[in-house]
Amino acid sequence: MRQKKHLKNLREYVEALRQIGELQPIAKQVDLHLEIGAICRRCYETGSPAPLFENIKDVEPGFRVLGAPAGVSAQPGLYLSRIALSLGLDPKATGREIVESLVEARTRKPIPPKIVPTGPCKEHILTGQQIDLTHLPAPWLHGGDGGRYLNTFGIVVARTPDGRWTNWSIARIMVLDRNRMAGIVAPNQHIGMVAKEWWDRGQDMPFALALGCEPFIPFVGGMPLPADANEADYVGAYFDEPVEVVRCETVDLEVPATTEIVVEGHLSRTERDLEGPMGEYAGYLWTGPPSPKPVYLVTAITHRSDPILPVSVAGEPVEEDHTAWGIPNAAEIVFELREKGFPVATAWSPLESANHWYAIAMDMNWRECLQYGASKLCEEMGKALFATKAGMGTPKYMIFNDDIDLSNTKELVWAFATRNYPGPRGESVFDHTSTNPLVAFLRDAEKMSMETTKVVYNCLPPDEWNGRLPKRSSFAGSYPRELQEQILRDWKEYGFRS
Repeated sequence: MRQKKHLKNLREYVEALRQIGELQPIAKQVDLHLEIGAICRRCYETGSPAPLFENIKDVEPGFRVLGAPAGVSAQPGLYLSRIALSLGLDPKATGREIVESLVEARTRKPIPPKIVPTGPCKEHILTGQQIDLTHLPAPWLHGGDGGRYLNTFGIVVARTPDGRWTNWSIARIMVLDRNRMAGIVAPNQHIGMVAKEWWDRGQDMPFALALGCEPFIPFVGGMPLPADANEADYVGAYFDEPVEVVRCETVDLEVPATTEIVVEGHLSRTERDLEGPMGEYAGYLWTGPPSPKPVYLVTAITHRSDPILPVSVAGEPVEEDHTAWGIPNAAEIVFELREKGFPVATAWSPLESANHWYAIAMDMNWRECLQYGASKLCEEMGKALFATKAGMGTPKYMIFNDDIDLSNTKELVWAFATRNYPGPRGESVFDHTSTNPLVAFLRDAEKMSMETTKVVYNCLPPDEWNGRLPKRSSFAGSYPRELQEQILRDWKEYGFRS
């Protein structure tokens, strides 16, 4: 595995983006109400550089917003560059290389974080009457949203009452007023599990919200590590050095020392207030009234000088839900299935599927390894997947041989269309499986029960072919290597521009 470059704060990442043409500073004044969100959405949909808003109407000078921090690029060869840089890889790293770097770190010994006396996030400390969430540059992201969302790409830090597990996760959080926020706390997500332990004791849950961490951390917050696994320890294992954290001011928690903005307090056991709706990762905004959600009661805000708030504007692909959640989820699927004895080559969520599809490639010798056929493989993999957190959020899986580039959506669509047999022969259906309630097609009853039907599509060759595979009719598959190389050398001489 190539040596990783550990970018230890958001500002190093911003500079790295600047150096490869993936940053667009915006000095023109912009409005928090919809304008920032609309510009970001346009950037996602065109592959434009990440916008850095430096002049925001009615916001204290110096406060900045970074949009589309882990979007994809339209620059040739740099499609996944923001993801790769966040993970300390070469900006031209492939999807497979990115996934494998995350998988490899899961096999390493965890390295706990290092507590340091102070850090840049302590440059300004606000408590008591100084607290005012409305002064932070939280944008109103979509027309139809219920309010201004402060957290779309930050990390919620929570620890179980007995101290055994410190969880870092991402959950949407909306500003209510000067010192209160509200957001989704799903019981089948880790933040909900930790909160339940506090609430069962009759206590509010201490929390810290870290906004603007070093760029790798949101990818870990979006990775479905098992319950009781500390995300901070995985960060240490990934970079082979501990992440530096500092103690909070008003709660017994630690946050990454270089965080841009930190919000501390308690998640109320009893208080609820209206939150939402919000345009979400499936690409839709369901109209309707807001619903009661748990309230975050804020006791301190700390921040760097001239802080940067990163925001993800959820919606149609491709945005951070599909990169910083979808890609780490693919890595965890690979790790979990390999641990269970399946000879998995790689996995990928086609970014355009809005995390509703996962494609899994098997080693070409999988039949020899497992000594059974394709139908049983799909059944066994479904059982194994849907028992894990990694398999919880996505309803549709496709199983292929390792002869296509899963991260190339055009190639994936071709392979699915030509290799999957319709009906029971090509589909293994699993009813009443745990689901993310934000999956787009769920009925109301399924959202309430958080259970739905999932399917594994068999895109493997029929068993009766006995390993005989057709030859791919393509540039790479139909012509001698020498001729391919000659044509590539002479490409511009033929008159082609690129």
